[in-house]
Amino acid sequence: MSAPVDVVAVLRAIGVELRPGGAACGCHGVIEALCPARPAPGEGTAAPDASTLDAASVARLIDHTLLKPEATAAQVRELCREARDHGFAAVCVNPLWVRTCAEELGGTAIAVATVAGFPLGASVPEVKAAEAARAVEDGAREVDMVLSVGALKAGDHRLVERDVAAVAEACRPRGALVKVILEAALLTDEEKARACAIAKLAGAAFVKTSTGFGPGGATADDVALMRRVVGPGVGVKAAGGIRDWAAARAMVAAGASRIGTSAGPKILAGAKAG
Repeated sequence: MSAPVDVVAVLRAIGVELRPGGAACGCHGVIEALCPARPAPGEGTAAPDASTLDAASVARLIDHTLLKPEATAAQVRELCREARDHGFAAVCVNPLWVRTCAEELGGTAIAVATVAGFPLGASVPEVKAAEAARAVEDGAREVDMVLSVGALKAGDHRLVERDVAAVAEACRPRGALVKVILEAALLTDEEKARACAIAKLAGAAFVKTSTGFGPGGATADDVALMRRVVGPGVGVKAAGGIRDWAAARAMVAAGASRIGTSAGPKILAGAKAG
């Protein structure tokens, strides 16, 4: 299990100025922007109770995902059909397919999600922001961006914050939500905590474990650590290697409020079975 997270220590480590004694919100001992009582930036950010999930509520947690480079228009349309049939929260596709999905899902409550700086996170903030702005213009309601992993590991927290804030600013005019992908398998627990704190401060609606293209996927320990840092006011999306109901349920029990997966129908069938 991951060690407990001292959020105040994390804030000090990334250069956030605190009031004397490290308290600012008056109720949890952290600055107001990271207070667990802070209102959520978007719906569905708090973790549900895994023990009470039924099939319909499971479906509303799933971002039905197709990010393979060889994906075709026919496969993307099939993804949208499955999302409509099962009532998934969103489809998540590469930027090329955002308009197609927006057309296919028009008039439904299913969000179109896309990616920016994907899968490496190594482009400059302005490029990620431009990707996000175009995607939102094309109909995306959610943008999953990869943070600058190298900058985080080097301790360049200002660049990481600028990276996330640039995408959040690009999404803000049309109310699109930002999910920040940590690529947790490349990070220490301390770095994961710092990344979550920075993402929340910079305006993210969700933090997300993995791209699915890195050296490892989601783990329950990582989800639990991320949830402890961001509190209930920011979502935690578990993604990478989640292919059945048992794995999805473990992520929800650890604190996930979204599941990114290409195996949505299989997970839903498992939930219905028991």
